[in-house]
Amino acid sequence: MLVIHPKDKTTAMLSALYEGLGAQVISNYRSTNEIGHLLYHVSSQERIMLLGHGSEKGLLFREDDNQKGFDRTIVSHSHAHHLRKHGGNIVAVWCDADLFAKKEGLHGLFSGMIVSELEEATLNNVETTQEELDRENVKLAKRLRALLDENIPLSEIPQRMLALDDIHSSLTTFNYKNFYYL
Repeated sequence: MLVIHPKDKTTAMLSALYEGLGAQVISNYRSTNEIGHLLYHVSSQERIMLLGHGSEKGLLFREDDNQKGFDRTIVSHSHAHHLRKHGGNIVAVWCDADLFAKKEGLHGLFSGMIVSELEEATLNNVETTQEELDRENVKLAKRLRALLDENIPLSEIPQRMLALDDIHSSLTTFNYKNFYYL
C-alpha cells in the first residue's frame, strides 16, 4: 500500500489508518515527477491512501505545520491519470477530496470537508472545542481503520461511518456525514 500523508499535527490522527500495515509512507515533499513515478508503480491490487489537508485542486503540503498556509500541492491534476488507471482502490481523506475526485474522474472512498482545526470549525459553523476535536477525530480515524481492516467494501463505508457516530455532536455529525463512495 502506498500512503501519501504529509506531516501535519492537525491530521496526525489519520496515521491510525495505516500504522502497522507495512505501508510505503511518503510524509515529506516529493516533486510532481517523483509522486507520478510512485503512483505509476503501485499495483492496481494495492490500496492508495492520500491523507492530510487539501482542496478541490489536490492534496497540499507545507514545510512547517506551525504556519497557516501551504507551500505546494503534492498530489494534483497532473497525477490524475495514474490514479484513474489504478481503479477504485483509493482512500482519500482531506477537505474536498470528493470535489477533486469528481473533477478528475476518480473512484474510491473520498471525504468532503472534514473539520480538523478550530478555524475550520468556525468557517463551517461547527460548534466544538479543541478537546472534542482531538478526542473525536482520533475516534473517527480508528473507526474508519476498523472498517478497512474488516474489508468492508469501500462502497458501504459512508453508511457504516454514519452508524458509528455515537456522540451526534455538531462536530461528529458534520464529519461522519462527509464520506463518499465515488
